[in-house]
Amino acid sequence: MDKKLKGAVIGTGGMANWVHGETFLNHPETMLVAACDIVPEKVEAFAKKLDVPKTFTDYRKVLKMRDLDFVDICTPNVLHSEIAVAALEAGKHVFCEKPDAVSVAEAQKMADAAKASGKTLMVMRNNRYSVAAQFLRKYIGDGMMGEIYTGRCGWVRRRGLPGRGSWFADKKMSGGGPLIDLGVHYIDLAMWLMGDPKPVSVSGSTYCKFADNVLADTLYSSGRTRESDRGYDVEDLAIGFIRFANGASLQVEFSWASNVEEEERFIEFRGTRSGCHLRNGALKVYTESGGQLSDLSPRLHRPGNLNDHALHLHHFVDVIKKRAEPINTPETGLDMIKILSALYESAEKGAEVRL
Repeated sequence: MDKKLKGAVIGTGGMANWVHGETFLNHPETMLVAACDIVPEKVEAFAKKLDVPKTFTDYRKVLKMRDLDFVDICTPNVLHSEIAVAALEAGKHVFCEKPDAVSVAEAQKMADAAKASGKTLMVMRNNRYSVAAQFLRKYIGDGMMGEIYTGRCGWVRRRGLPGRGSWFADKKMSGGGPLIDLGVHYIDLAMWLMGDPKPVSVSGSTYCKFADNVLADTLYSSGRTRESDRGYDVEDLAIGFIRFANGASLQVEFSWASNVEEEERFIEFRGTRSGCHLRNGALKVYTESGGQLSDLSPRLHRPGNLNDHALHLHHFVDVIKKRAEPINTPETGLDMIKILSALYESAEKGAEVRL
């Protein structure tokens, strides 16, 4: 049996505790040998819970470990590129939480470092592993939807704002609000299902209307408790429109707070042979059958007990072990940051931006 891959988690907050740490702890081919966080109490608690032998408060010391195969980055967004580039240059494979980076320049540095090092760089795209997404990927790939000429996607929350003072609401730390936080998920998923069409232009608008609101009605909100003296300088709603080189288009909408009926995650496609609507995990397909319009609800079942995030982390191990080709690459990540950055630019200028 091959030796286990030795990994280190850098950033031991919510995502590391919720899924990353446990996944690598329980994977038969990986082991966690180090953990790092700038807050000593957090990293010590994480290490104690998962029986990790070494702890650090400076990621640079982690990267000096000789017997280390990969790092898993779960830090605030602004640090993703800096740590990923340093890890790749140190000869480590890298898995990183989304988004890839907070700017096109930083995402480009990551892609360049991955290419130069020959190591695997992968950023979380867990929604590609949902049962519905896997079904649609094959359904569309088999030509059952025909030409997908337009679609829309979004994640709209009623009151799911991050805690007042959280780094999520600090643009320098996060890169933006719900567009970069939630949009990276569903724009990526929509484009992947559409066959990765080349974007040529975007138009967007952003709004900040709930910065001082203290209501919360979602698990994703931290209850608006103050974590620091940081302000709130990001949007709470972003809407936009993406045009592709093949003539297709995609409407997008992402919010942390909106006066709507209920929280909704959705993707909708309109194709020449059929259409579909994926809403909060439930999938319906609309097509012609026997000369009549029909609504179909595919029966979907996930084998095993791993969630979407864990499945992507397992895929990362498979890629390192050369058992699989990467489902997403640094280049697709760079394209995503280009789209998100252009949407922010369009909102600021009040005009369409060409890519």
